[in-house]
Amino acid sequence: MTTNSLLNLIEATPFTADHCVKCNICTSACPYAAVEPRFPGPKTVGPQAQRLREPGAPSPDHAVDWCSGCGICTLVCPHGVKVMEINTQAKAKIVEDEGMSPRNWFLSRNERWGRWGTPFAPLLNFALRSRPLRLVAEKVMGVSARAPLPGWAGYSFRGWWKKEQKRHPQPTPASDRDRVVYFHGCSTNSYEPHIGKLAVAILEHVGLHVEIPPQTCCGLPAQSNGDFPGARKYANKNIETFLPYAQRGIPIVGTSASCITAIKGDYQHVLGLEDGAARAVAEHTFDFMEFLALLAQEGRLPLDFRPIERELPYHAPCQLKAHGMGRPALDVLDLIPGLRVWEIDAECCGIAGTYGYKVEKRAISEAVGSKLTEQVYESGSDTVVCDTETCRWQIAALTQTRAIHPIELVAAAYSLTVEGYVLPVLAGAQVGVNASAEV
Repeated sequence: MTTNSLLNLIEATPFTADHCVKCNICTSACPYAAVEPRFPGPKTVGPQAQRLREPGAPSPDHAVDWCSGCGICTLVCPHGVKVMEINTQAKAKIVEDEGMSPRNWFLSRNERWGRWGTPFAPLLNFALRSRPLRLVAEKVMGVSARAPLPGWAGYSFRGWWKKEQKRHPQPTPASDRDRVVYFHGCSTNSYEPHIGKLAVAILEHVGLHVEIPPQTCCGLPAQSNGDFPGARKYANKNIETFLPYAQRGIPIVGTSASCITAIKGDYQHVLGLEDGAARAVAEHTFDFMEFLALLAQEGRLPLDFRPIERELPYHAPCQLKAHGMGRPALDVLDLIPGLRVWEIDAECCGIAGTYGYKVEKRAISEAVGSKLTEQVYESGSDTVVCDTETCRWQIAALTQTRAIHPIELVAAAYSLTVEGYVLPVLAGAQVGVNASAEV
């Protein structure tokens, strides 16, 4: 499997400002320009400003900081202008010239705080639930007290995986066709290890040998905050790790749509890592549900699903849409008997990675997410399906529902469970225990 829709959609050259005809389609589609008057729109701060700027001239003014980097502008542009990429690079130029605030540096190092905070999970989780402490953090650090910060799991996914390998060593697969590499990301490692456990259980149920080499943050938080040196450092480490697998044609799959977007496209088209190694890794990297959909097309996905008699709303994250591959989660979930999943008609949930955590942008984030919130309320559903972790946290906070990853439904339909995880309450689901894993 080497097809990569994003690479076909986006050319190698990110600088395409001269293709802009000022049609304003990007601005009309931008959910942030619609609610924030200080942001004149992605076209104005991006290609319109950039093509009038001589090489080496000062970067645009700080209006570009109100851009969330969601990528909808690039997605809708009829002329292929990489609007989001241009705006993100402009942010990086401002950071290069003026430096980064301590708050933004903090938000850019999620991998570090997740790892360091794991031994202190009870204390830190108490602080996250304390309204007075959150207000103090808001005043001191500029992180909104209303933002949906995740709680630490108290153990890491990688720690569980090492123990699991010792308890249940896997036989060497017959060929590389039976191998798959899993990219878990920071969230799964520190905050949602059950997502990684379920991913492993599903891949093994499919008949694949799962390998999880050392890895680091995808770099997207640093990139989004204009820290390109930090983002490139993360990116280069991951490329070095995954290149040997890509060269052998072994697929790399991940359960975070935002992380996979970074690896598949941002490393090249935003960070400028245009060598063959970055492209090779990108061509062999897949979103988890995209990978399952491809297996189904090849007749390699087991269809021994138990019925789930539910109707659930689904939100496609902006990063997933940027892949240009449709809605693979809907394609796979449609194979489960009785399950009816419909897509919410909302462009963005409003969180945009670290954007919605910043105190000056929290109200904007909530305004952008209001359309999604209304549709969830109107549906009456107590559960929403979404592929990206920050979007799930935002949805849960705004709608007071349970937000789950699509693989949780796949695992339920396969009757797969893992110890320490409670499957979603799904009326009509007949869930047995075919696989388990101890924490």
